[in-house]
Amino acid sequence: MNKKFASQGDLEEKKVTFQKLGEGAYAYTAEGDPNTGIIIGSDSVMVVDTQATPLMAEDVIRRIREVTDKPIKYVVLSHYHAVRVLGASAYGAEEIICSDATRDLIVERGEQDYASEAGRFPRLFQGIESVPGLTWPTMTFPHKMTIWMGDIEVQLIQIGRGHTKGDTIAWLPQQKIMYSGDLVEYGATPYTGDAYLTDWPGTLDKVRALKPEVLVPGRGDALTTPKAVEEAIQGTQDFLTQMFDSVKEGAAAGKPLNDIYAATYAKLQPNFGDWVIFDHCLPFDVTRAYDEANGVVDPQIWTAQRDTDMWNSLES
Repeated sequence: MNKKFASQGDLEEKKVTFQKLGEGAYAYTAEGDPNTGIIIGSDSVMVVDTQATPLMAEDVIRRIREVTDKPIKYVVLSHYHAVRVLGASAYGAEEIICSDATRDLIVERGEQDYASEAGRFPRLFQGIESVPGLTWPTMTFPHKMTIWMGDIEVQLIQIGRGHTKGDTIAWLPQQKIMYSGDLVEYGATPYTGDAYLTDWPGTLDKVRALKPEVLVPGRGDALTTPKAVEEAIQGTQDFLTQMFDSVKEGAAAGKPLNDIYAATYAKLQPNFGDWVIFDHCLPFDVTRAYDEANGVVDPQIWTAQRDTDMWNSLES
């Protein structure tokens, strides 16, 4: 019998917080579930990451409508993972925006990603029948794009490879507020199944160099002081470095993946084991790290079958 993904047993609903961070800037967070950012300009609204289904996006919209009746004009995809983007149709936005590299990922693996993610974490795909299909951008950019929402400047920056090859931050330079997507996590385990682990720590240094004073991570509480922001960036870097170093050490010694996974789990559990989705993410993380350590530069596509085979192998 197949052993279920750790996340399939996670059925507890999380408390949602809708928090004002600065002029026109809000965070929708839910105790380690995927976050959504909201930016309200003088004439319109921007949503950064949409939730996983249109049904789940309705709760975000309800909270937006508690503070403004302005139209939701922009949806921004920080990267392409189904849990982040498949709720986009609910907003009725004029523009859906992502980096060129993120669009490439939709073309290459969007359908497989949809199937694999929904199977791994059903609680995060409530109302999956409301999803009309893949989320496609109406506008893309190579590296940087600036949108003026009245007097609020929003810079969309494809800052470097990390969580995926298309990671984009939304940066409000006037207020030093950042929406990082899953490049930065706080009290939540980074998922690295589609990551570039050699690059990610350096990409986080680029995030740090902007000196954000407020940051909404991909998962975890909104961070409202420079000290908390740095703690999240450093914590993410520490996890990535320790995990990848452990896997590289095992791979260099010629150990099989199962042994490397067990050793890496034992090394990381004392410091990171209480982070959200630790048990769920680590098999995917170690598998991708093993590939990269052995020269597989670009992440392999995760299919529902590959997910199951990997999970049963490492968790047996």
